[in-house]
Parts: sequence; C-alpha cells; structure tokens
Amino acid sequence: MNGITYAEPLFLWLLVLIPGMIAFYILRQQKTSASLHMPGLEQFDRVGKTFRHYLRHILFALRIIAITLLIIVLARPQKTDQFQNEITEGIDIMLALDISGSMLARDFKPDRLEASKNVATEFISGRPYDRLGLVVFSGESFTQCPLTTDHAVLINLMREIQSGMIEDGTAIGNGLATAINRIKDSEAISKVIILLTDGVNNRGDIAPSTAADIAKTYRIRVYTIGVGTRGTAPYPVQTPFGVQYQNMQVEIDEAILKEIASKTGGNYFRATDNDKLVQVYAEIDKLEKSKIDVRQFTRKEEKFMLPAIIAFLILALEAILRHTIYKNLT
Repeated sequence: MNGITYAEPLFLWLLVLIPGMIAFYILRQQKTSASLHMPGLEQFDRVGKTFRHYLRHILFALRIIAITLLIIVLARPQKTDQFQNEITEGIDIMLALDISGSMLARDFKPDRLEASKNVATEFISGRPYDRLGLVVFSGESFTQCPLTTDHAVLINLMREIQSGMIEDGTAIGNGLATAINRIKDSEAISKVIILLTDGVNNRGDIAPSTAADIAKTYRIRVYTIGVGTRGTAPYPVQTPFGVQYQNMQVEIDEAILKEIASKTGGNYFRATDNDKLVQVYAEIDKLEKSKIDVRQFTRKEEKFMLPAIIAFLILALEAILRHTIYKNLT
C-alpha cells in the first residue's frame, strides 16, 4: 500500500492564508489609481493596454505558488510503503475417494460420487496454503494426483474421475495404504488423509486396520467419512434392459472407519445427504487450520525535496522577472 503522509501536518493549516492573500491582492488592484490627472488626454483612452501589462499578475501568481510549496515543505511530505510477509506452516492432505459402482447411488444429488467431488473441490479451493493430492480406489487403488500446490490441476483431475475407471469393489485398506505411501515422507508440520467410502471392505490385499497402524507409525491423522443415507437407497443395477435403480440396504462398515480414525487421532463422520457432507468437510477444515504468521513492514521516504527545489526555482524566476521585464510595472 502506497500513500503520502505528513510528518508535521499542523503546518498545512497555513494554507488557509492563501485565499486571504489572493483576496487582498485583488482588492488592492481595484483601488490603485494614478495620483496625477492631466487634462486633454482623452484621445489616448482609445489606446489599449498591452499584453505585457496584463501579464504583470504572473508575479503574484508565482509568489503564491512558491509560498504554497514552502508550506508543504514545512509539513514534510513522506511516501509510505507498507508490505507484509506471510510465513505459512502448511498442511499436506491426501484425499482418498471411493469410486466403486455403489457411489452412483441416488440418495445424494445427483449421486454420491458427483456430490463428493463437488464438496471436495470446494474444500480444495479453500486451502490455498496447503499441498493436496488425490487417491481413488474401488477394487484396487491408484494415485490420481500427487501432492501439489497447483490446485487448478488437482481440481481438473478431480472432475475427470468416473466410476468404472478401475475394477469394481471396495478396497478400503489399499486406498488408505496408497494415500499413506504418497504422504509418509512429507516434511509438513501436519499430515492428513481424508478417506471417503460408502461400503464395506471386500477387496484388496491390505486390511484397513493394518493400514491404520501404518498411518499411526508415520503420525498421519486420518479422517474417515461414511457416505450414504440410513436404511435403503436407489442403487444402479445392470439389467438386460440397461442400468436401472433399485432400492437396496445401505451397508457402511462404520466400525472399521471409526477404528481407523481412532488409531490415528482423527475423527469419523457420517454424511447422510449433501448438506451433511458439506458440514463434514467444513468441520475438518476447522480442525486442520494452517498456521499463517503475517508480518507487516512500513517504510517512509521523505518527499519534501522536490517541492522545495520547485519553490526555489519559482522564487528565482519571480525575482528575475520583477527586476527585468516587469521592472517598470511593479
């Protein structure tokens, strides 16, 4: 932030004298008249006054400008530069997202997967100082995006996620293990995994509890989210007539999700609709805040020298004109 301030602002009150000086000058000019009257010179009245005669007022104008500048010099104008240095202690966060076929259930709008992607995208946009990455899993798992500060790239890769990209199933342990592998060597002050699923672990060669023990070893905090309404929900089912939706019982292994969170120092959340899912991410956002240390610096630079030089030159010009061109008119 840049601006002009004054070290001695009280001197600026002297500027109120300027209008009075101008008024006095005008009044004096109106009262000025010749002290000697000569008869019979009416024929000279038609002779106009020269341009040089009217320009005599320039001497007063120059003096007024010089006085104004000198008052500003007395007030000591200063240019103030303010800038801030932000020191951040960021958090590394890996998102582990279930993309199994059941994530297409319509108890969320438009479905669980799209709702999860939309809310996660908002979460990413609200973490400008953190590195984030993305792991997806169903019957197996892979890294969709490693940890990055380029959130635009991460969001684009998030939008490209679709169910059916990999073999179907729910390998919670593998998804968590892949996320751990991507974040374990991070030097961030805090390492976090947010794991979201809507089912029961039924695939993979790593048990979820084993993956939780590994996360605990690396001091990685895991927040788990169970997505799905309570009771039944319309699930997509492949039939000879295409994909149709049938109401089926919602099964989420809440016990193992709670165990993962408990072992690693995180929390378990249950999201039963879109609004609840938004609240879950908002709660995690509050729990995992980056530390931002903002230091503000102010630098002042004296700016009285330029108006002082201009005032001196104007006074010099006024003196020269007064004793040369306008010598006989003052």
